[in-house]
Amino acid sequence: MSFKPPGGMGNMNQMLKQAQKMQENMMKTKEELELKSVQATAGGGMIEVVVNGKMELLELKIKPEAIDPDDPEMLEDMVKAAINQGLRNAQAMVEEEMAKVTGGFNIPGLF
Repeated sequence: MSFKPPGGMGNMNQMLKQAQKMQENMMKTKEELELKSVQATAGGGMIEVVVNGKMELLELKIKPEAIDPDDPEMLEDMVKAAINQGLRNAQAMVEEEMAKVTGGFNIPGLF
């Protein structure tokens, strides 16, 4: 009498094929996300940043009226706020796109 696992080897092969397809889709999506970008602002639009899916700052724009020589800390705070919001927006974009590929599974270390 021999033991046969439920579903047989065909089921295992099917699962492996699905995992491989998911991995291919994840790599393709990762490459596409590196080309996408998001925008964030701070200080009522006085500071604007653009961040890509690789979490890189692509653009930083500062309106002249944001520059107060007597209060450099305010400008520093607005720049940090804009960059941090841009990074959060980019992370949300990445998570949303990858969730589409993984079917909502949280895969640690993916990004």
